[in-house]
Amino acid sequence: MAKRKLNETDEPSVVTEPQTQKKTKKSSTEKKEKKEKKSKSQNVKTQEEKPEATQQQEQQQTEEEQELEQQLKDEQKQQDEKDEKKQGEKDDADLTFSDLGLDPRLVQAVAKQSFEKPTLVQRKAIPLALAGQDVLCKAKTGSGKTAAYVLPVLSGILKRKATDPTPFTSALILVPTRELADQVHKAIDAFSAFCTKDIQSAKLTDNVSDAVLRSLLANAPDVIVSTPARAWHNIESGALSVAKLQYLVLDEADLVLSYGYDEDMENIARSLPKGGVQTTMMSATLVSDELDTLKGFFCRNPTMLDLKEEFSNEDEKLTQFYVKCGEDDKWLISYLIFKLQLIKGPCLVFVADIDRAYRLKLFFEQFSIRSCVLNSELPINTRIKIIEEFNRGIYDIIIASDERSEVFLEDEKTEEKKGEQGEKKEGEEKKSGKGKKKKGRRDQEYGVSRGIDFKNVAAVINFDMPTSSSSYIHRIGRTARAGRAGIALSMVVPHDLYGKHKPTSIKQCEKDEKVLAKVMRQQAKLNRKLEPYNFNKDQMEAFRYRMNDALRAVTKVAIREARTRELRQELLRSETLKRYFEENPHELSHLRHDGELGTKMRQQAHLKHVPDYLLPQDGKNALTESQIGFVPFKKQGDDKKTRGKKGVKGGKGGHGKYKKGPGGRKNVLKTFRVRK
Repeated sequence: MAKRKLNETDEPSVVTEPQTQKKTKKSSTEKKEKKEKKSKSQNVKTQEEKPEATQQQEQQQTEEEQELEQQLKDEQKQQDEKDEKKQGEKDDADLTFSDLGLDPRLVQAVAKQSFEKPTLVQRKAIPLALAGQDVLCKAKTGSGKTAAYVLPVLSGILKRKATDPTPFTSALILVPTRELADQVHKAIDAFSAFCTKDIQSAKLTDNVSDAVLRSLLANAPDVIVSTPARAWHNIESGALSVAKLQYLVLDEADLVLSYGYDEDMENIARSLPKGGVQTTMMSATLVSDELDTLKGFFCRNPTMLDLKEEFSNEDEKLTQFYVKCGEDDKWLISYLIFKLQLIKGPCLVFVADIDRAYRLKLFFEQFSIRSCVLNSELPINTRIKIIEEFNRGIYDIIIASDERSEVFLEDEKTEEKKGEQGEKKEGEEKKSGKGKKKKGRRDQEYGVSRGIDFKNVAAVINFDMPTSSSSYIHRIGRTARAGRAGIALSMVVPHDLYGKHKPTSIKQCEKDEKVLAKVMRQQAKLNRKLEPYNFNKDQMEAFRYRMNDALRAVTKVAIREARTRELRQELLRSETLKRYFEENPHELSHLRHDGELGTKMRQQAHLKHVPDYLLPQDGKNALTESQIGFVPFKKQGDDKKTRGKKGVKGGKGGHGKYKKGPGGRKNVLKTFRVRK
């Protein structure tokens, strides 16, 4: 019975347990579903009850979160690209000129020039040019842009001549100035040293007759280097044929436009063969407007290379200073810098005009500071010779008149265009035999602030500030080239000090502070700084009287004589006039006679050395009265050398008669005889 009861009791327990569990599970799931439904209904109600403003805020939050996620993704992507780029640059940095695909003869010539590895501009531009693409390159001065466009042009000509040796002009290189044309032509000769039979080049900027140029171009040289005006003149006359031209290069492309070559460039563009000319443009500063005009003239679909950011580490080697000073203080500071050798090494001094250049040169001569002048009045051969002598170390100071910096002034652009139109009209009148000859005409193709490779320049001094920030960039680009260190010092005249020293004042200095502000903004974009040049003005004041003595000696007549004397010497040295003087010896005698009549500038011997007592105590101990006592101008108590005192032979006032005797002197007035 017990077992049966147990079984009875067990059976219902076994049967009833799962039923109760199922019921509890069902009830719990039902409860959960009801709760979920309630919560959903409550959420729906709350969402319906929520105002539209809160909904908009939530949407904005979600959108902001999405934007942040997208920004993070973009930043990560940019970082990855930068890392890949850096890795690629590291790989590119190991490249040599032979890896760029150049002709072996060119690689041999490059090795002879002791170029070890290609620069960044050369690594980027040469492969694109060899692939036949148009290149528009913007890179800092001194980065090797000349080799970047010369080497691929020469390589392409050599490749073509291997299959087609017919002679014709394949490349035209246009530059804004004659000095730059001479430099590019020398670079072509250097790079083609081992293939002179296959490559011939010609320069059209020499002062020769049209007949000489025609005979030069009759041989159809492979490469022509010229300014746009001279190139179009020869194309128009038929001396230069560009029917089969393959390569066109514009060096300092923005300056070509600012020099007023717009019409010449349009005419050249019309004369080029359609669709078959590869174009390369190089410059350190290219504005968007200039890019559009140049693209419209020549380019098809150019590849733009903006390499300014890559040189941030090298730019640190250029130290820039500025000095805010009066107009007379410019002369004092420049005298102290060069006489006390505060800056050592070759220096370029930029001034506003030619008169100011000669005035500064004569001012330096008073202190025995050697310098030379470079301006547009000098013949092209003389200018090239001066640059070569400076590069060889014969001169340490070049005073260059940067007359072309004015072309960047917006206020003077209209006046300059009128002047250029007037000059063209005068040229047409001269051709037709009408009009009078213009005296003292300056070379319109002169320029030294851009493109010219002055070697090992230690400092650039802006004695007069340029008229634009673009001109400033190209001035300071003459130093700190090819990885070397350099200094740029600019002298700025504040507006309140302008016009206070009239003998040395010029109109251009009125806008110095505005130009400085533009320059500082532009340099800040390039991660550069202009720092104030600090010096002790009290120590400088001790030298002011010497500066005033030297300035008084440099008169307008002396400046005019210096200009005419230099031009006269160039006439005497001229090879072209040598035969003329042989046939007309009286003209040579007149020229030499005029040279002897020139008035000499007053020389002051006391200015040629710096006395020790003027130097600051840090350099040498200054001589003061407390150290050495009072030093009179004449010795006291020496009656033999004093004249005009009582008790001395000669009577009162020193106007009496001298007694003749041993050791005595005669009365000069009695011994003077006049011939009748």
